Amino acid sequence: MNKRDYYEVLGVSKTASQDEIKSAFRKLAKKYHPDVCKDPDGPEKFKEAQEAYAVLSNETERAKYDKYGHNAFNNNAGGFNGGSSGGYDFSGFDFSSIFDDLFGGNDFSSFGFGNMGGFGRRNSSQRSRRGNDLVYNLKIDFNDSAYGAKKDVTIDVVDNCPNCNGEGGFDKKTCSTCGGSGVVQEQTRTILGTIMTKTTCRECNGSGYTFKTTCSECRGKGKIKQRKTFTVDIPKGINTGEQIRMSGKGEAGIGGGPNGDLYIEFEVKEHPLYKRDESDLYMDLPVTITDLVLGTTKTINTLYGQIEIKIPASSQPEEMLRVKGKGIANVHSGRPGDLYIVLKLIIPNKLTKTQKEIFNELSKTDLSDNEAFRKFEKLNRNI
Repeated sequence: MNKRDYYEVLGVSKTASQDEIKSAFRKLAKKYHPDVCKDPDGPEKFKEAQEAYAVLSNETERAKYDKYGHNAFNNNAGGFNGGSSGGYDFSGFDFSSIFDDLFGGNDFSSFGFGNMGGFGRRNSSQRSRRGNDLVYNLKIDFNDSAYGAKKDVTIDVVDNCPNCNGEGGFDKKTCSTCGGSGVVQEQTRTILGTIMTKTTCRECNGSGYTFKTTCSECRGKGKIKQRKTFTVDIPKGINTGEQIRMSGKGEAGIGGGPNGDLYIEFEVKEHPLYKRDESDLYMDLPVTITDLVLGTTKTINTLYGQIEIKIPASSQPEEMLRVKGKGIANVHSGRPGDLYIVLKLIIPNKLTKTQKEIFNELSKTDLSDNEAFRKFEKLNRNI
């Protein structure tokens, strides 16, 4: 069978860069790898892509191929992996970095075709890995958010066993089954050649070592759940849904890797008087009709102490008065927002006889000089 052009196999042009060639092979490998592809033609397409990449990723071999085509490798007398099809013999070519990057932490056992030596990814359990992050929801009062505070939180954290220092046992020795590699390797002959398979060593669970004595505290796991208490510094202005990070306070890492982080996510209780909008605060102020009509001065409490505000004469219900810098601090800049006072007209439930007479007189008030009243009258006539 005639071999397809290597550039055609990878779907790239003859001027493709090494990055483009690598990217094209990654896509094909992910699509046709025998561990994920159910297409019966997948293994052959995967083998074809491997051969093309092995040649085009090597500048010297690529130059030969560009000049002579497939004839450049006829002297290999055995072709691909000692077969009879003719072509480039890439036995010993190391694809491990490609597949390790491509498949990440998944355990694919049959990564290779033919005699590829160390082909295949290093067992993931051998590697040091960062511990898991943790998230703790902390409910705080409004004043804790406004002024800042310190709070203790107690959580259960998976940490290194203190009895064995996270080892899992005592008197460590190299695993006799895998020789310390953490994996065992087997060969299986197929019509496509010899498949090298690597699986996690069952004796040491991929660690590469065993112990003479297993730790009774963690039962050989090296990790144990511990209850820990941390002091959280609550910054001024923190709001519901925002987080702070406590570095290294998460779960212990694997294989000597660093601890994860602890994220404190805040839930701020509502205040009975203030409503918050980011750094601004809103407060309803009950007022009478005379307060609005004649104007007055009111004393109110803010986060920063008492202040007096002036309500101008002829103010309207729901009108807002702005007091600069009396809001809550911005958690990032520390700069406070503003306080908005909403004038809420309160109608009395009971009136004295004298008050009723006064309101009767007020009912005769001429509103013809009021723009809002004139606009309403005009629209009302045109309905």
